[in-house]
Formats: sequence, C-alpha cells, structure tokens
Amino acid sequence: MEFESLCRQVEVLKKKVKGMLSAPSDQVEKILLINSLCRLGLSYHFENEIEEQLSYLFVSLSKHMDDKDYDLETVAAIFQVFRLHGYRMRCDVFNKFKEGDGEFKEVLASDVKGILSLYEASQFRINGEKILDEALAFTTKHLESLTDQSSPHLREYIGNALNRPYHKGMPRVEARQYITFYEKEESPNETLLKLAKYDFNRVQFLHQQELSILSSWSKDLNIASQLSYARNRTVEIFFWTVGFYFEPRYALARNIFTKLLIILGFIDDTYDAYGTFEELQCFTDAIQRWDISALDLLPADYLKFLYGALLNVYDEVDRMVSMDGRCYSMSFTKDELKKIVISYLVEAQWTHEGYMPTFDEYLDIALHSSAAILVIAEVLVGMEEADANVFEWLRQGDSKSLAAIKIIARLYDDIATNEDEEKRGLVACGIKCYMKQYGVSKEEAIEEFRKRLVIAWNELNEDHMRPATVPMQILNRVRNIACVIDLTYKDEDGFTMSEKILKDHITKVLIEPIPI
Repeated sequence: MEFESLCRQVEVLKKKVKGMLSAPSDQVEKILLINSLCRLGLSYHFENEIEEQLSYLFVSLSKHMDDKDYDLETVAAIFQVFRLHGYRMRCDVFNKFKEGDGEFKEVLASDVKGILSLYEASQFRINGEKILDEALAFTTKHLESLTDQSSPHLREYIGNALNRPYHKGMPRVEARQYITFYEKEESPNETLLKLAKYDFNRVQFLHQQELSILSSWSKDLNIASQLSYARNRTVEIFFWTVGFYFEPRYALARNIFTKLLIILGFIDDTYDAYGTFEELQCFTDAIQRWDISALDLLPADYLKFLYGALLNVYDEVDRMVSMDGRCYSMSFTKDELKKIVISYLVEAQWTHEGYMPTFDEYLDIALHSSAAILVIAEVLVGMEEADANVFEWLRQGDSKSLAAIKIIARLYDDIATNEDEEKRGLVACGIKCYMKQYGVSKEEAIEEFRKRLVIAWNELNEDHMRPATVPMQILNRVRNIACVIDLTYKDEDGFTMSEKILKDHITKVLIEPIPI
C-alpha cells in the first residue's frame, strides 16, 4: 500500500478509535481498550484522550476495586495500565487471589491469560512490594510449565513474555509481536487491528527515509577509511534511536541523537581497543580544551581526524538547537562528554598498568563510563519537552531514575561482555573486581549483579509514579533506554554481535512491513 494511502487510512481509523475512547461505556472496557492501544503501539495518537480518561477512572476504580468481582486477568490489566501511566495503583488489589495461608490460589494456574496478565503486572513492582515479588515467582513457575500445554499461538506469546516482559521490551519490537498475536485472537477488534497494521507500516516507511539520510551522512564522514578499527554501526544505532522514541514527531530528535551517538561510538572504540595510553592522554586533554587549535597537540593523524569530526558534529547540532533557543542542551551534553572521556582514560590507565581496582573503586568510575547520563542528554537534545528545567534535573543527578539507569547500563554490560573481556586479558572488569573484593565465584558475582539489576528496575518504576519531578515524556525516554539496554545486553553483547542478537529485530522493525 502506498504511503499516502496508508496515511489516509490511519486518519480515518483514528477518528473511529477516538469515538470509542469518548463514548460512554463500562469503565473496565475503557481500561482494556487503553491497554490494547498501548500494546499495539497506538497510544501515542491518543495521549490527551487517554490522560483524560485515566485521571477520572483512577479515582473511581481505586475506590471500588475490592468490591467488584473482577477476574485475575482484568485486575492485572487495570493495574498495568495505571502503573504504566504513572498512577500509584495499590498492589493489595491482588490479595483476593490468595488463600488464607497467604499463597496464591493454585486454581489460578488453569487461567492462562490471567497468569500472563499477573506476570506482566508484577514487572511494575517497586522495592518492598512483597505481594508482587510473590506474584512474579508464582506466575513464572506456572508459565514455564504451561508452555508445553498451550496452543502454538499462545505458546509463542508465553515464551516471548518469559524472555522479555512487555514492560522491559522495546516499544516497536513489542508492538510488532503483539500485532501478530492479536490478529490470531478469537475476536480481535478489526478497527484496532487495521489501524495497528497501517500505522506500523506508515511509521516504518518514515524511519526508512530517516535511516537513508543518516546512512549518507555517516558515509560522508569518511570514518571507515580513517579509523580502520572503528565499528560502523549506523543501522544498529538508528535502531536504538527508534527504541527510545519511534513517534513521527521526534524525527529531529532521532536525527540529532543518531549523529551524536555515532561519534560517541567511535570515541569509545578508540579508548577501548586502539589508542595507546599516551595518545589517549593527549586526546582527553584536547577534548577538555574543546578548541580547533588543540588539533596541533594531537600526536596521530587518526586522532586529529576524529577530533575534527567531533567538533564538527557538535557544532552542527548546536546550530540546529540554538535556532529554538535551546543551546543549554548542547552545553550540558558537551560538559558530560568531557567527564566521560576522563573516566575512559582512567580505565585505559588501569589496563596500561595491569591494575585491578577494588569493586567499589571500579564502580565509582564505571558508572560514569557507562555513559548513561550522556546518552540521556543526547536523547533529550532534540526534544521540545526537554526544557532548561529538565537539563537542570539531569545536572543535579539525584533522582532514583538516573541512579537506576546508571546501574542498569553498567551491570548489563559487565555481564554481557565478561567472557570477551576475559579472552582479551583485561584485568579491571566489573565481575573480576567483585570476585576479588568479596572472595566469591564468578557465578556468585553474576548472581549479585542480577539482584542489583532487579532493585534498579524497581527504583525506575518507583520514580515513574506521580507526582513526577519532570514530564512523563522525559521519564518514558529513560525507561525506554533501559529497555533497549535489556534487548541488547541481557544475555550477550548484542552491539558487538548484532548479527546474532539484533538482526531479526532490526528486520522486523525497520525493513519488513506487516502483511495487510
């Protein structure tokens, strides 16, 4: 179907769905409609309508949840929708599904959709919500046993959920998977299904156009001929970008972020795998000076080329955002990059000297070198919602979200790259440092890292609850960054081994349209 035709169909169907949202109907039906819109990747079209509905429904449903005879699937779906949108729905709504001894009723095990819904709801827990910890253990056990007993249609869905629950999934990947699942349901809403398919393909076409432009830009940088060691990851980086914000209105933000992260990737490769320690000292000094005259101080042509490319890209983006009076965004981003390369240099010095720090010493540097705050800044540079107050929130850095995302970025990477770092003979690795400081095995260290990741995800969830210190759109980007990290680094280094980890997702999100 032609792009113009897709756009027309989307507009027609959007009007129908707006009518469904505004029409008088049962409160639970309205929540389930909103849940479907979220899962199908359509909620961005109806943000105002959804917010208006939820602000009313939260007050109403919160008071009467215990009085209604809702089944498990319904209660869990209501819980998910409110928590997803930052409403602090109380977790004791699940108490009625427990026996007198405090255990979840075993009869629930036969309710596959209910178990699935409770499993997904448990992903929104915050630290201290014991009932949701118990719900996760209960549902995981039963879903694993139900996998072989379910229909092929449901078996695949359960497998996907166990591997990566919706709350931790990259939005476009989740939407693509759910559209396929929803189409095979007994009675899907045809209006929603058509809109989901048409809109996915429409947005995919826009992303393809953007990627084509960015690929040409990257090629014109001529990096490959100058930096033979550097990985060309334009497609993978753009895929990440789509993971952070896929909505058409963020086209400029995607363009800016992709350019900034491409340059950061080349810098990271230079510190990690190529530059000598003496060369990296000079390069770090040049970045602190941030002036074209520093080119003369660099000892190697490849560093001069990279430094010049860095200044040019930052100047290009600076001009773009300054036209909207948002120069503060690039000022912060530049300052953050200066901090990052200092942490890169410390790690390079450890490698140069064969020094193994304590885990505490390692983490103090490694939380910075994960570049989580810099990536958030680069994501926000092109977003109109990211005003000066948002960048001040970033600068202060004392929110639970920011602390959590640094842990998530660091520990996922440490687990995923551990074997490769061992093969390369690196000494200052997170897992090795933890093993030495605490006298534990590698398996015990990895288990501890995974426990810390659970806590960090829960902290991320809590900071998402209202009232929030920054707009929900900003917090959504932070959460999406965590989701992309999970997709890329959960089991292996998907950035390095993108053919194995990311290729199929990239194909479905950016290349292959959904059959209509």
